[in-house]
Amino acid sequence: MSAKIYYDKDADLNLLKGKKVAIIGYGIQGRGQGLNLRDSGVDVIVSELPGTPNYEMAIKDGFKPVAAADAAQEADIIQILTQDHLQATIYEKQIAPHLKKGKSLCFSHGFNIHFGYIKPAPEIDVFMVAPKGPGALVRSQFVEGGGVPCLVAIKQNASGKALEIGLAYAKAIGGTRAGVIETTFKEETETDLFGEQAVLCGGLSELITAGFDTLVNAGYQPEMAYFECLHEVKLIVDAMFVSGISGMYKRVSDTAEYGGYSRGSRVVTAETRKEMKKMLEEIVSGKFAKEWMDENKQGCPNFKKMREACQQHPIESTGEKLRKMMEFINKK
Repeated sequence: MSAKIYYDKDADLNLLKGKKVAIIGYGIQGRGQGLNLRDSGVDVIVSELPGTPNYEMAIKDGFKPVAAADAAQEADIIQILTQDHLQATIYEKQIAPHLKKGKSLCFSHGFNIHFGYIKPAPEIDVFMVAPKGPGALVRSQFVEGGGVPCLVAIKQNASGKALEIGLAYAKAIGGTRAGVIETTFKEETETDLFGEQAVLCGGLSELITAGFDTLVNAGYQPEMAYFECLHEVKLIVDAMFVSGISGMYKRVSDTAEYGGYSRGSRVVTAETRKEMKKMLEEIVSGKFAKEWMDENKQGCPNFKKMREACQQHPIESTGEKLRKMMEFINKK
């Protein structure tokens, strides 16, 4: 069954008239959404921690940042855009005491709602508007007259108008210009985590590093290994982004295309697919979510070790040297 997609004609900005939206967390996504909402005529209040770069950015952008509790008290729609592991504490201590019938909670990722770390009272609308792109792109596309596709999902519909309000919010940040796909908190959360772990962050990074190590250990220069296994990834991904996988294959040589078809499954084997399935099961069961929340409670010892190991890998020092040679990267 095809997903339901909403556009500008399906959303009514008038539903946000007379309402105040609180942006809790003025990071990249918070900034993009906050500025777009304001430009759409929505009354916006921003919450950010004093003394942080994000706080200073909010002031520079013309907002007067306040504490989360103050923002929650004033606002009708509260959009929580802090990091996943911080949201439950912020909600419990600063937001929940100020919620009452008629208010709405908004999220751009379903992690805390889906896994039960945040449990709003039943008289509160709970919906998600999740742009499928970083906040900077959400902003730049809006300014240029376009928009980034969004997801919309409803968890609680106390008012009977949660979807309509969610679509109005999506329109105010530019999402309905591109299209807003209806989903669920469960589907968004589980597919997002899986994509990050198995493909986008975990899988791709490990594949690149393994390729680099294979060439260097075989005696090839690390500079050559870097170019072939990391640098050129952008060329391939850009082609996929524009034309899909089959379109990418039309843009490379026949040699590369044949090599990809005939050898790719020897890298991503049946065992790899089995492990991917296991990773998805860990996400669906809540095992990964619990592991991540527990890791934060303990001060992130394993996370810090893995981050340090990543930063110390030879591919990083090689890349740092080579990127200095490339003016087109330095300009960006």
